[in-house]
Amino acid sequence: MLRPERPFYLRRRVVLGAAGAIAVLWLGSVGAVLTWALQDDARKADAIVVMGAAQYQGKPSPVLRARLDHALALWQRGLAPRLLLTGGIGEGDTASEAAVSRVYVMNHGVPDTAILLEHDGRTSAQSLRAAVDLLHARGLGTAVVVSDPFHMLRLEILGRRYGIDPYTSPALPAPGAQHLLRRWGNLLAESIKAPLALLVDW
Repeated sequence: MLRPERPFYLRRRVVLGAAGAIAVLWLGSVGAVLTWALQDDARKADAIVVMGAAQYQGKPSPVLRARLDHALALWQRGLAPRLLLTGGIGEGDTASEAAVSRVYVMNHGVPDTAILLEHDGRTSAQSLRAAVDLLHARGLGTAVVVSDPFHMLRLEILGRRYGIDPYTSPALPAPGAQHLLRRWGNLLAESIKAPLALLVDW
């Protein structure tokens, strides 16, 4: 006659099963973040939304400059008539990321009439929600969203939650994909943040 399994072994099976399921879901999230990071869905839209990043004494940081240069290339291709620049005032700064971005794109040929500003957001979720509100106030509903590659999945999830069709377009950092694949910390962080964005502002 078979002896019934001890509660310890039953608990261990449950714990191992749960850990295995979590690991499978997490690996799926890592794969999705990588997929969105490496594909460019830019197409005709109402606006190009550029997510903010640090600025130093009125000059875009390398990260912000890469995003702005990518957005400028999309704008010059005629994919959208407007650039919507986001980003609030960081700790110790006197100018918002959006204001610094405005000066940069105007110096590269974008007329002020083509620029919209969101300058209150301190997080990606805050900035994107405010940007969507600006678009909705003008009867607009589609946007090419530009940010770092590993942000793309989370921004698409948030954009759809907020009520727009977001077409993600990653700004690859120099020297491109090789450098991108070294940024494991950002990849791991986004693999957790992206699924949470389905439920909360993150």
